[in-house]
Amino acid sequence: MKKTVEEHAERFSEKAAAYDDSKSEEYHACASLVIDHAAPEVDDVVLDLGAGTGAIALPVAEDAERVLARDISEGMMEEGRRKAEERGHDNVEFAYGEFRDPGLDPDQRVDVVTSNFALHHLADDEKREAIGVMADTGTRRIVLGDVAFFEEPDPEAPFYSPQVDDPATVGTLVEAFTDEGFAVTAVERVHDQVAVIVAERIRELPA
Repeated sequence: MKKTVEEHAERFSEKAAAYDDSKSEEYHACASLVIDHAAPEVDDVVLDLGAGTGAIALPVAEDAERVLARDISEGMMEEGRRKAEERGHDNVEFAYGEFRDPGLDPDQRVDVVTSNFALHHLADDEKREAIGVMADTGTRRIVLGDVAFFEEPDPEAPFYSPQVDDPATVGTLVEAFTDEGFAVTAVERVHDQVAVIVAERIRELPA
């Protein structure tokens, strides 16, 4: 991670009010695909990591039993709470949580994990650890939308900020999911540097 958790939290809190309106077409396309692939059932609990202002958490709350929205930025979460109240979503919980420590109760059930445009802040070894934490929740499905490279990125036109971001290749992410007992069932190419990856559990957790 090129910045500390605290530095990332402060940076996103500063831009929270204008965050939704500042995002690119690719971001919104990616979010739509994550929502579509998440496809929670009415009794599912969804864990949304790096939830921000609720781009994923709020739409999936319309179909899920409960959504646990986790972020490190209080400013972003406040925006998410405001939007949830406006839309009448009382089944969304915005609370502090990191990728490698989502802050869940030990007996918390999780059926679907989602994340959009957040994991790329971690270094590759940290991403693998985070995906391991996602797997350890017992979820049956993980849907990740993120900055990720299908090929060598154009250094003159990166889709990210090299000073603060550290995207992985799509292959690195796919390998991390398969190492945790998941089958990657879809890889959507939104942009040469933006992907949505869907992983379904095929290996049971040890008893």
